[in-house]
Amino acid sequence: MSKEKYPTLSDSSMVTEFVLLGFSDVLELRASHAVLFLLIYLATLTGNLLIVTVTTFDQGLHTPMYFFLRNLSVLDMCYISVTVPKACVVLLLDNGVISVPGCAAQIFLVLVFTLPELLCLTVMACDRYVAVCLPLRYPAVMSPWVCVQMTVASILSAVVNSGFHTGNTFWPSFCQSNVVHQLFRDTPSLLRLSCSDTFSNEIAIFVCSVGIAGGCFAFIAVSYVHIFATVLRAPTGRERGKAFSTCVPQTLVVTVSDSSAAAVRVKPSSTPPTIQDTVTSMLCSIVPPLSNPVIYSLRNQQIKEAVQRTMRFY
Repeated sequence: MSKEKYPTLSDSSMVTEFVLLGFSDVLELRASHAVLFLLIYLATLTGNLLIVTVTTFDQGLHTPMYFFLRNLSVLDMCYISVTVPKACVVLLLDNGVISVPGCAAQIFLVLVFTLPELLCLTVMACDRYVAVCLPLRYPAVMSPWVCVQMTVASILSAVVNSGFHTGNTFWPSFCQSNVVHQLFRDTPSLLRLSCSDTFSNEIAIFVCSVGIAGGCFAFIAVSYVHIFATVLRAPTGRERGKAFSTCVPQTLVVTVSDSSAAAVRVKPSSTPPTIQDTVTSMLCSIVPPLSNPVIYSLRNQQIKEAVQRTMRFY
C-alpha cells in the first residue's frame, strides 16, 4: 500500500478516519507477511492457552506464582488479538482504513493490556523474592486474597492510565495527514500526524513511561539481585537449580518485554517515520506474547511436567 493512494489533507480538513500502511505494494509479499503473522498469532494463542489450561487444572500449580503466570498468558492473548488480526486484514485486503473511534478503541485496549502485564511481571518478581528470601513469611505475604487484590488493582490502574493516554492522544487536532506508517495504531505514530503542539503530550508519555516502567524495572532488578544472591548461598545444587528454573525464565521475559516497549516508545514523535519503525513496532507486538510461553515451557520444569501430565490425561 503506498502513501500516494491517500493524499495529504488540506489544513482546513479534519481527519475522520486513518489509513494504515503495510510493508509493500506487492500482493505476494503482503500475503506472505499476513500468513507469517497469522501463524505467529495462532502459535501464541496455542502456547498461552496451554499454560492457562495446565495452571488451571493441575492442582500442583495452584500457587501464587502460577496464578500470575496464568494472568500473564491471558493478557498476552488479549494483547496480540487487538493488533495482529487487524494487521492481517490490512495486508490481505490492502485496505487499512479505520475510523477515529475505532483507532481510539485499539489504542485504549493496547494500553489496558500492556500495563497489567508489566505490573504482573513485577508482582511475579516480588513473589519469587518472598519465596526465596523470606520463605517463612511467604504464606502470609502472598495469600490468595492478596493476589486477587493486586490483580484487581493492576486492572483498575490500567483502565485509568489507558483512558488518560487515549484522551491525551486524541485531544490535539489531526488535519495534516491521516496516513499512519504502521500496521496498527500507537500513540507516537498518531502524534506525528497532529497539527497541534504535542510537546505536552510527549512529556506526559515520557513521565508516565519512565515513572511506571522505570519503577517496575528497578523493583524487578533489585528483587532479582537479592534472589540470586540468596540462591548462590544455598547449601545444595538442587536448591539452586530449582530456584534458577523459576527465576531465569522471568528474567528473560522481563528483558524481552521492557526492551520491546522501549524500542517503540522512546523515539520522539517528531522523527520522520521509516520502514524500520513499522517492522520494529510489529515485532514488538508479537515477540513478547510469543516468547512468554516458549521461555516458560523450555526453562520451567514444573510447567513441562504439568504439560506432560495433561497430555497423558487427554
